[in-house]
Amino acid sequence: MIQSDRDNPTHDTAAPPVRVLGLSAYYHDSAAALLENGRIVAAAQEERFTRVKGDSSFPHHAIGYCLEAGGLHEEELDYIVFYESPFVKFERLVTSYHMLAPRGLRSYLKAFPAWLTSRLWMENDIAKEMGLKRRIDVCDHHLSHAASAFYPSPFEQAAILTIDGVGEWSTATWGVGKANRIELEEEIRFPNSVGLLYSAFTYYTGFKINSGEYKLMGLAPYGQPKYADLITDKLIHVHDDGSIVLNQHYFDYVGGLTMTNERFHRLFDGPPRQPESQVTQKEMDLAASVQHVVNQIVMKMACHVHERTGETNLCLAGGVALNCVATGKLSCDGPFKRVWTQPAAGDAGGALGAALWFWHQRLGYDRTVRHPDDMRGSFLGVTIPDESESDDAILTRLGGVWEALDEPSLQQRIADSIHNGKVVGLARGRMEWGPRALGARSILGDARSPKMQSHMNLSIKFRESFRPFAPMVLLEDADQYFDIVQESPYMLLVYQVSEQRHCSAADDGLFGIEKLKVPRSDVPAITHVDYSARVQTIDATRNPFMHGVIKRFSQATGCSVIVNTSFNVRGEPIVCTVEDAYRCFMATDMDCLVAGNRFFEREKQTKRPMTDGQRQEWLRRFELD
Repeated sequence: MIQSDRDNPTHDTAAPPVRVLGLSAYYHDSAAALLENGRIVAAAQEERFTRVKGDSSFPHHAIGYCLEAGGLHEEELDYIVFYESPFVKFERLVTSYHMLAPRGLRSYLKAFPAWLTSRLWMENDIAKEMGLKRRIDVCDHHLSHAASAFYPSPFEQAAILTIDGVGEWSTATWGVGKANRIELEEEIRFPNSVGLLYSAFTYYTGFKINSGEYKLMGLAPYGQPKYADLITDKLIHVHDDGSIVLNQHYFDYVGGLTMTNERFHRLFDGPPRQPESQVTQKEMDLAASVQHVVNQIVMKMACHVHERTGETNLCLAGGVALNCVATGKLSCDGPFKRVWTQPAAGDAGGALGAALWFWHQRLGYDRTVRHPDDMRGSFLGVTIPDESESDDAILTRLGGVWEALDEPSLQQRIADSIHNGKVVGLARGRMEWGPRALGARSILGDARSPKMQSHMNLSIKFRESFRPFAPMVLLEDADQYFDIVQESPYMLLVYQVSEQRHCSAADDGLFGIEKLKVPRSDVPAITHVDYSARVQTIDATRNPFMHGVIKRFSQATGCSVIVNTSFNVRGEPIVCTVEDAYRCFMATDMDCLVAGNRFFEREKQTKRPMTDGQRQEWLRRFELD
């Protein structure tokens, strides 16, 4: 680890502010994050601006937003930090191809021109993209993940575990954070990777890598882990400490162009499922099996880290940390008192982690631990203000008709609409940082409705019917609905719906998607077929607006839970601006829209909703995975 250049200095508040910009780019989920004197000013993913899901291009728009939010120009930045080391990553690629030669020639020829012309000279490339002549600092990939998890956490010290596909060489690391220092102690190295194992099954079951993993996780409860023993017998060896060895005899990701090979396909009796084809019981069982294996691995890793560190709290990051089934089990059954996951745990979060690492560990500034944490509710993106003449002009041009309401009236109107069975799109305040919509760019509905899950999936999200929806629940009432052991403000932990909420309906003999036909609790729209739910707790500190909405809904209905899903359609990034929100509203069967303090009702709009043909043309703009 690089040692600090100073001995834990405290920033002089009378001195000019120090601004650090963190960047991630060129693989997936490009992003930018800005710190001023160590505090997070702004953070956003490039996809929200370009409308290209998972956009990996240089984050010009995200940088522009961060600079605007901080009120500065590029020249006023003191430091710029990239989230991984291009030279170490290039070393891994060269070593891997050398070991495989000549088998990896096609992959080599596809990858290396970009590296030799630009990526290897990343610092020059970034400076050129930003129009600057200056040094660009770099932070190791997994150290960026670790910093993104520990520094904003509410812990003075904690164990840290990072798990993803691959960074430079590391695929998982663990270490300890104390005060302003992080020390990573051990790693698992490429090609042995929990993330790549999960991605291999994502690919094999017909979903897109780096976005379809959520679908695989949602599909798992419909199946049985009948292939779990085959996976641990043939594909992976799991040691007691959670370290793994993948049998490369069955994979093709090291030097090939796909994740799996013909041996893998023969092992599971056939080729990969074709995307968009019917999902069968086989895919459900495969999903259940790899999820079961990953749950075990994550638990073993955490137990090993706990044994080695003796810490009571754990910070998580890396793409696998977004597997909220595994982390939920870890929260309930693991050795740590509390688990805290960076809301943008994937590569986007590396931009924030790189900046935080540089501030604390390279510059050496002290860390102030804040409660409930230092993420500001993860509302770090573009603002949709209550009132804006430019937004009004855009909405008028689009044919929008609305009422302007004060905050209490708006909260009541949303609560009443949900109570009356309507679906409400909500776009107000600062956009969320990370993949989860947390109440700033959300679609809301009544969790008590047995038809809401299928209606929102098929008529609003245009996605697979098996996908579950998440509950928003008042933090103070959460234990009345879920077997919850800690708060879950960022929708990153899966818990079981309390048994007292279960329905007595028998579903013996139902398999696969047929399980959807049976309501399982008195909040069926958010209860998955295994009685689980990806819980988001709402407190008055992080999200006072939504706390007020649900409080009013609870007063009218006696229920403190509503449905929350991201404000987008399948294949589209979460909406960013009022124009994004209004267009999505009019292209779907949402009943109401809130944009800032404006309340829209579908039947009052001057332009007709899209026809099916217009809707399909609109959807073709997005990458349907």
